Amino acid sequence: MRSVTRGNRHRTLVVSPVPCGCSRVGIDGGYFGPTARIETMQLEGKTAIVTGGSSGIGNAIASAYVDAGADVVIANRTESEGTAVADELGCTYVQTDVREYEQVEALVEATVDEFGTLDVMVNNAGVASETTVEEMDLDEWTNVIRTDLDGVMHGTKAALPHLKETDGCIVNTASIYGLVGGKGVASYSAAKGGVVNFTQQVAVDYADEGVRVNSICPGFVETSMTEALLETDRFYNYVRNNTPMNRPAQPEEIAPLAVFLASDSASYVTGANIPVDGGWTAH
Repeated sequence: MRSVTRGNRHRTLVVSPVPCGCSRVGIDGGYFGPTARIETMQLEGKTAIVTGGSSGIGNAIASAYVDAGADVVIANRTESEGTAVADELGCTYVQTDVREYEQVEALVEATVDEFGTLDVMVNNAGVASETTVEEMDLDEWTNVIRTDLDGVMHGTKAALPHLKETDGCIVNTASIYGLVGGKGVASYSAAKGGVVNFTQQVAVDYADEGVRVNSICPGFVETSMTEALLETDRFYNYVRNNTPMNRPAQPEEIAPLAVFLASDSASYVTGANIPVDGGWTAH
């Protein structure tokens, strides 16, 4: 048995032998064996916010969180779409533009007012870009950075005071283009590269306060954002030829990782930027 003090919180780690010669480690007397680990990928009793939760990857994550037992609040800019999706999923909707910190702060406060707590902040809202530096205008750069990078910072900053109280976590949606370059995605790759490094920095800053911070780095996923591009043979073949698994992903293939990262099964995972890309970044 070993006692650990973190900030103002004190916990006891209990280590006991198991037949295989390994150990099971528990917090405050709870044990993590193979079965327990699977069971802790449920989210009962947790409250989660998912920005950009009305479509694409965000919608798949919100749906998976609801299925795992969490109380979920989704946010986006389009009220009619957000309300319809929230009704379908059985969750709460708050209209929010993540580019505006005051709106994100209000989203977090509304969530805590309704559910009493916040355990998981999913910074997922984003926009895409398909231009080089010379092709893009300055407004495009500003919009992508404000949405894809500032939006992540806004969600993180607003959520942290509450996540410190719950030993909660942050899950950011980054991209393969936060890890490697790609032709014609100047502002998008700059924003997502910022998310990758921001994820690691905040993870280091708040690890000793009990907050875990990770990002998911999807490859190309069939969503409303990519639908028009993937319908062209040229672009679809580009994706297929550069993905060892020879196809784009479905949003439902990204969501399980978000469930894992939000669950107690990921209790020792922080500062990770995890590709879900069919092998794109492996070659």
